[in-house]
Amino acid sequence: MFLLLPFDSLVVNLLGISLTVLFTLLLVFIIVPAIFGVSFGIRKVYMKTLLKIFQWATLRIERGAKEKNHPLYKPYVNGIIAKEPTSLEEEIKEIRRSGSGKALDTPEFELSDIFYFCRKGIETIMDDEVTKRFSAEELESWNLLSRTNYNFQYISLRLTVLWGLGMLIRYCFLLPLRIALAFTGISLLVTGTTVVGYLPNGRCKEFLSKHVHLMCYRICVRALTAIITYHDRENRPRNGGICVANHTSPIDVIILASDGYYAMVGQIHGGLMGVIQRAMVKACPHVWFERSEVRDRHLVAKRLTEHVQDKSKLPILIFPEGTCINNTSVMMFKKGSFEIGATVYPVAIKYDPQFGDAFWNSSKYGMVTYLLRMMTSWAIVCSVWYLPPMTRQPEEDAVQFANRVKSAIARQGGLVDLLWDGGLKREKVKDTFKEEQQKLYSKMIVGNHEDRSRS
Repeated sequence: MFLLLPFDSLVVNLLGISLTVLFTLLLVFIIVPAIFGVSFGIRKVYMKTLLKIFQWATLRIERGAKEKNHPLYKPYVNGIIAKEPTSLEEEIKEIRRSGSGKALDTPEFELSDIFYFCRKGIETIMDDEVTKRFSAEELESWNLLSRTNYNFQYISLRLTVLWGLGMLIRYCFLLPLRIALAFTGISLLVTGTTVVGYLPNGRCKEFLSKHVHLMCYRICVRALTAIITYHDRENRPRNGGICVANHTSPIDVIILASDGYYAMVGQIHGGLMGVIQRAMVKACPHVWFERSEVRDRHLVAKRLTEHVQDKSKLPILIFPEGTCINNTSVMMFKKGSFEIGATVYPVAIKYDPQFGDAFWNSSKYGMVTYLLRMMTSWAIVCSVWYLPPMTRQPEEDAVQFANRVKSAIARQGGLVDLLWDGGLKREKVKDTFKEEQQKLYSKMIVGNHEDRSRS
């Protein structure tokens, strides 16, 4: 046997005591409160302290920037070009009036008409309202994260020391703590749902399944130091319905699931995600699809319809945008989940980027890199609004219903309501969009000619 020297023995004892204290603190202040759904208010005190530090840092950087003529980070705006909501016909009429003096009643093509399309093309290149929804939201103030202010330059020694101290806290203290909590939450989720899955179907299994999911999601929320404010909880989704929400990040799932019970919908994955999915479905009727089934719209609709028709099953959680948007807007909702005929429970999610950017730019960062950025942020702060349930009106089709729900979510969350498809994140604009503009112009010319011929 190996004999430990007195110094080595002391180090081992101190390490053992430190781990014991750390585990006890995690158990008392995080895991146990997560089980019972209570909070000691530590995260809110932490958030208020951060706000005061950010305010001081912002004032200091503004003063230093004025003294040294350094560029500051420009506040985020919805556009750099002032645009009036006018139609194609009205704008071309104005161009003709100011140019050749001819009225729009003239059926012939006017060379000046091309200026309208040239201007629109240049405006789109300079101020594309779609592409900028897939990049990080800009901040009006600095939150001591270099990733949110690439224009930052040396201002003062105190500010630089504060930034270095913050990085040390985030990477050397918060990151290991958060990784430990995430590991604990995922391990308990896999273990708990697997054990519950072996129980016979009944109220006991349903009760345990709900609370195992809820407990593990709350632990995972604490792994991100998430501070969430829920509004209008009386409107929370009920069994037999569909919960639809705007989509900013993969963590949207745990944000909502830490306050309610949901059946998840998604594609079956491999690796760790596959292990989690297989464990979860044993305890709760989640709806997982094979890769080959996802593109079969009829099969997907059939599975979802069967689920919502069973009023004993949990509400389905769906993000109809189909991709992550940068917390400034809501883009087109896919109509599939609105064709089923079930009651829809809209939910608006709005993150506060002061403490950390929750948006996942999947074309730029992989999942591991994204989670590392989340766990090295100061915190994840967001508000969740449960809107009153909505049903499809007799005169509405699925697209109109989806747009009505989307507008309600955008209005409540203070987001920009866009008609563009989020699929443009990776795909080119469909030819139908181009053809639509061509048809409008052709109809304007030919239509006026036909009307005048009839008269």
